[in-house]
Formats: sequence, C-alpha cells, structure tokens
Amino acid sequence: MKQLALYGGTPVREKPYPVWPTAGQLEEQKLAEVLASQQWGGHAKTVTQFETLFASMHDCDYGVATATGTLALELALAAAGIGEGDEVIVPAHSFIATAMAVSRVRAVPVFVDIDRDSYNIDAAKIESAISDRTRAVLAVHFGGLTADMDRIRELPRTRKFVILEDAAHAHGAEWHGQRAGSLGLGAAFSFQSSKTMTAGEGGILTTNDKELAARARSLSDGGRRTTEDWFDHFELGSNFRMTALQAALLSAQLEGLTNRIRLRSENVAVLRDLVRTPGVSFQTQPEEATTHSLYLLVGRIDEKNFGIDRDGFVRAMEAEGIPCRPFYPHTLYQNPLYVGPQAPPHRIEPCPEAELAVKDSFWISHRVLSGNNEDTLDISRAISKIHEAFQPQKSKGETPIN
Repeated sequence: MKQLALYGGTPVREKPYPVWPTAGQLEEQKLAEVLASQQWGGHAKTVTQFETLFASMHDCDYGVATATGTLALELALAAAGIGEGDEVIVPAHSFIATAMAVSRVRAVPVFVDIDRDSYNIDAAKIESAISDRTRAVLAVHFGGLTADMDRIRELPRTRKFVILEDAAHAHGAEWHGQRAGSLGLGAAFSFQSSKTMTAGEGGILTTNDKELAARARSLSDGGRRTTEDWFDHFELGSNFRMTALQAALLSAQLEGLTNRIRLRSENVAVLRDLVRTPGVSFQTQPEEATTHSLYLLVGRIDEKNFGIDRDGFVRAMEAEGIPCRPFYPHTLYQNPLYVGPQAPPHRIEPCPEAELAVKDSFWISHRVLSGNNEDTLDISRAISKIHEAFQPQKSKGETPIN
C-alpha cells in the first residue's frame, strides 16, 4: 500500500491544475476595442450588447448588468417590491450574499433546510415556512445544480409571493432544458473572480417581466427612466451599473461557456463512474436538471464507511495534489452576522441537514474539473489511495486523524 503524502509519501500529482481566471486573445481584443472607443462607462453599447446576449442565452428577454452579483440580488428583490418586514424564504446554505441582500432591503430572511442529496433548498420544507408575511422564495442553484423548480413553482399560494433565483453558481444550467435565470420572476447571476464567467466582479439580473426589468433599470441607474431626459430622476435609485470593461471580458467568456460546461460534464461523468469507494458520495443530479453547470462538485464523507472524517479527507486530498475544500464552516444563520442581539431580523426553521453538511461535506471547484482525462483520473486515484490507507487503521480500531 502506498504511503500517503500527508505522512511523507509521494503525492498522486505534483503538476498544478488549470488556473482560473484566465484570459486569451479574445479577451484582450475586446478590452482593446473598449479602450479605443473611449466608451468605458455603464451606458456604453458594449454593456447593452452583453446584457442582450447573456439574457438571450438564458432564455430571457431582459438583462440589467450590475457591478457585482450581490447588487444584482439586491436589485432583484427591490425591483420586485420587497421591503421592510417582508419575509423571503432562503436556503440555510449559500454564500452570505443570499441572506445579506434580503436584510439589505430591510426584509426578513427565513432559513429553510437543504435537501440531503442535492444540497439545494428542500422544496418539501418550504410550505411549512410560508407565513402571511412571505413575499418571495429565493431559490439558490447550489454548485450549479438547479433547485427543484417544479415543486417550488407548485407551492400553494396562500398569499401572493414571487419566486426569484440566486443563480450565482448556475451560468448555463438548465431545468427541463430551460435555462436558469428564466425559471422565476427574476434571477441574479454573479461574475465574481471564482465564478465560471468572471470580470473580477460583476453581476446581472435576468427576467422575462417587462415591468420588473424597467423598475430594475431605473433603480440601478439613479432613478432615471429610459424614455425621459438624462437629468430627470423619478425614484430613489442608486448606481449599480457594470462598466464596459467588465462587459468586454464577460462577452468574451460567454462565447466559450457552453464548451467549458461540456468539458466539465464529461470529466465529472468519468469521475462518477470511477469513484465507487464506500463512504464517498456526490451531489445527486435529478433527470429534470438537464444541465449542471458544475461550478462545484459537492460531495460527502461518511466517516464510518470511509475510515476518516471529512476534515482529514480534505487535508489528505490537498497533500496528494488535489485542490479540495471543506463545506461552509457554518449555516447562514450561524454566521456571526445573524447571531446575537444585534443580528438583523430573521427566522430559522429546523435545519438538521444543513448542520450536518457543515461537518461531513466538501467540494472540488470547476477549475479542477476543467483539465484533461489524466487530471480527472488523478482525483479518483487520490480518493482510492486515501480510502485504502485508512482501512487497516479502521479494522484495527485505531482512531482516524481529525
């Protein structure tokens, strides 16, 4: 049996995985065009063109580009008329921006448990969380896997509420062949530096609702109306606009999005077929989720069957040369922002699956899934090597590393 790199053995690989973000000739060309145009601001045609292209690719008529993904979330909520005292149902696991955007518009996030297999909000748990103050369900497509939009859209409307998408992970993802971003009233995407499309920062709101798009455009552009004079402002808006330089980078990356998803999908299919190791399982993709964007490959370690706990597994994978990280260190409602007497108003439903994921789950990022066949095989080899190394310890009753 090969000695683990964690204990001085030779690692499975020493070659680094593909870097991200990266730029090529197309990015350089589009940036040069913007620089030469002297149209660098948020009203440049480069931004308008990107909004149209991205929205269309995600089955939407309208796109409103923003400086960040967090601003896109705030904009979606505000444009939908959600404000002080309104309740918005959110999953117990996501990046803090999902809940923070709700609190920023002075609404109340209601934290609901995740489904054990998909890591998305558990649609079966949403109904019991609905109150007479519920104004929205904000569905996160975690890791790039679309939430169960069939069940979410079938929720009984005891009071009128809207369905919004946090599609920060889900560029190009699909549900029944329909693109994320078009599955609710509106959606927010992120182009932060780790995302599968990035300009360092950036975001966009997508929608098929003309009124929502117009309200979002006004709120993000200082309260202007596109049909009125430049110096006329009609509501208390702000400046959320994306720059032309951001839009140029994103337009270049949009061209390669489908091919990058295809490459990751092929690699993950190989990995799922190879990894039959007891005690390791990956996020389940239901057949309705026709395209998983694979921003993250999320997995779980069953310590009893694998022979080592999640944290030990992550450390061992890193030592073997496979970038891997533990799941979020806490649920959203356990984040310091939502703990203590100074916390913004919020409500917590029972979330045992979310709390378990903190302890036993991990993920592998899209850049690690974007290599060649040998790169993918190394992930499988590392998992098998770690599992084999800890089976003798387990059988002898020794304590796995923590």
